Amino acid sequence: MTKHTLGSYPHMLGFEQLERLLERTAKTGNEGYPPFNIEQTSDLSYRITLAVAGFREEDLSITVEDRQLVIRGRQQDDSADRVFLHRGIAARQFQRSFVLADGVEVGEAAMENGLLHVDLTRSRPETVVQTIQIKKG
Repeated sequence: MTKHTLGSYPHMLGFEQLERLLERTAKTGNEGYPPFNIEQTSDLSYRITLAVAGFREEDLSITVEDRQLVIRGRQQDDSADRVFLHRGIAARQFQRSFVLADGVEVGEAAMENGLLHVDLTRSRPETVVQTIQIKKG
């Protein structure tokens, strides 16, 4: 079976980076924790909402690394002085990654009722028409 790449299509020039991005995205094995929603709030804006109940603002970090939005959570385990009869709420860490397209910028982040909201905006690309002069050989 032949693997088709973007290089297999001669009319698609310069898309090698997109192919690498798709491969990197496929390899990120995000588990199901924490659950999240992605909603489109307008034509040029989005909101990612993560359910982070039990996390404080200082337990969370949000970074953009090589066009990837990375949200990490690390709770302090204060169970040393407590005795649990049942522990169903785990204090575990997580990392969620979202690949950002060119032109998508991270806006503000806010915590509300155990939900972390991260707003994204996309700039409208300009239409460019360029005329190329032909030199006489």
